[in-house]
Amino acid sequence: MRFIDANVFLYAVIKPKGEVPSSVLERKKKAKEILKRIENGEEVATTVFHLSEVANILEAKLNLTVALEFIEDLLTAENVLVLPVAAEDYLKAVFVARDKGVSVKDALAYLKMKELGIDEIYTFDRHFLNLNVKIVEE
Repeated sequence: MRFIDANVFLYAVIKPKGEVPSSVLERKKKAKEILKRIENGEEVATTVFHLSEVANILEAKLNLTVALEFIEDLLTAENVLVLPVAAEDYLKAVFVARDKGVSVKDALAYLKMKELGIDEIYTFDRHFLNLNVKIVEE
């Protein structure tokens, strides 16, 4: 099982406007491939915090209906483990974030991964290299 970061969902779903750099197009392609594997049953884990970020951005960039349907599909998928986040988890993440020079969101993902013995993450965020996590983009 791998953890999946919010940015993978966002690259897969949001259609960019205007001229798009080739690096963004490549990430979108990879994100859609990852999402397809999940739709076909690959098991992944994420947190309610990461899904909340996805919902907020989809609401802002697309619309409420798309955001709600997307989040509902993830929450009801048998192969997507959505982990709870308590205030204590968030506080631990603050300490890790400060120590490792990463965002609280990334530190939270890292801590949840460690709880489950997961050492690979689907993400396009290079900050996970500071956490000695294997980044998988394809």
